[in-house]
Amino acid sequence: MSAGLVQAAYIIAAIFFIFSLAGLSKQESARQGNYYGIVGMAIALIATIFSPEAQGFGWIIVAMAIGGTIGIFYARKVEMTEMPELVAILHSFVGMAAVLVGYNSYIEPPAPISVDLVEQHAEHVIHLVEVFLGVFIGAVTFTGSVVAFGKLRGVISSSPLNLPHKHKMNLAAVVVSTLLMIYFVKADGSMFALIVMTLIAFAFGYHLVASIGGADMPVVVSMLNSYSGWAAAAAGFMLANDLLIVTGALVGSSGAILSYIMCKAMNRSFVSVIAGGFGQEVEISSDVEYGEHTEITAEEVAELLKESKSVIITPGYGMAVAQAQYPVHEITEKLRAKGIDVRFGIHPVAGRLPGHMNVLLAEAKVPYDIVLEMDELNDDFPETDTVLVIGANDTVNPAALEDPNSPIAGMPVLEVWNAKNVIVFKRSMNTGYAGVQNPLFFKDNTSMLFGDAKDSVDAISKAI
Repeated sequence: MSAGLVQAAYIIAAIFFIFSLAGLSKQESARQGNYYGIVGMAIALIATIFSPEAQGFGWIIVAMAIGGTIGIFYARKVEMTEMPELVAILHSFVGMAAVLVGYNSYIEPPAPISVDLVEQHAEHVIHLVEVFLGVFIGAVTFTGSVVAFGKLRGVISSSPLNLPHKHKMNLAAVVVSTLLMIYFVKADGSMFALIVMTLIAFAFGYHLVASIGGADMPVVVSMLNSYSGWAAAAAGFMLANDLLIVTGALVGSSGAILSYIMCKAMNRSFVSVIAGGFGQEVEISSDVEYGEHTEITAEEVAELLKESKSVIITPGYGMAVAQAQYPVHEITEKLRAKGIDVRFGIHPVAGRLPGHMNVLLAEAKVPYDIVLEMDELNDDFPETDTVLVIGANDTVNPAALEDPNSPIAGMPVLEVWNAKNVIVFKRSMNTGYAGVQNPLFFKDNTSMLFGDAKDSVDAISKAI
């Protein structure tokens, strides 16, 4: 395949990737967006394998076969509840790939394009900067993604790591790495500087994500998605691969935009989140009296729903863990058949991954038009008869608005307590992922339905 044909294929692949991002922006077109991405990646791989610069064709096929087999195995095995940690660990692969590409490009630099000695020197300096930045971004992405995986998996505590002077340590890591880059370029590529920077970047990535609390995990995942995109773009510069640059830039910019949108929805600045300024470990004072909670049975909930004219369901990670989205869809259809208005309220950071709840509900065939975002529903709660809070906790916590000392103070939440009746599905009275107690559980219009969410919804469905 000629170089011109390869570039043409890259342009077509890039267009498919743009179509993919456009399709993924809406639930109705998400499946089509995935197909666009698959086609674009297939074109990119075929063009790269058969490009004039490609060597070791046999090894490439072996690597693709091994990687493809592993990918298919985990894609079929992983449950939706495990998808966040799968995404996090995949980001780590991208980061490590950028590190390895950087070292390979440093050891075997590309041949100069220009014959002019001054231009050759400029090309060499630019290449050294590309290598240094590519390795730095890749190393931060790798260890940060591994920590995010550990937190989501439960292997590492979701509480933030609070080392003394942690912000100064982060700043020092950036400053020292910058000085090392200057020395690296002036020394015409010092291996010592590159290795020291890599170790600092590994530690920096670990500390950066370890310092972020569990409440911010959805933002962390999207942030690491952005990092992995920039790492891929850096690898593209080192390999002089235009498509890798474009693809990395698309992923990096889209991930950054998503992170910004989510931070805005949480009323937090992006800098405060990545610096570990939110999601701090919470100590609940033992002398705070919230009163007594009220329990309710599944049969009583069913009667309450049948007497309601409007119902809003607010799902959370607990619904995902219990795989309760299917029976939730069943009771939704039964209530709608009785003429009851049923809608779903989705908080921007519900679950452990951006769009987590939307995907679960789409998987259960819940109609897209009744799945609404928080801003579209918050004003409707006072006119709502019954709200079902299924597995959600921090996203419906009134302390965010009522307690200025709460670590989630100022975060917009679903104001479910304004409804006539609130039913909270939980296994126990434990706090949520952020470790914050929820005063909603003790309000006069709130009743607690304890037990597995799927079993509880099944019992309600039978009673209806």
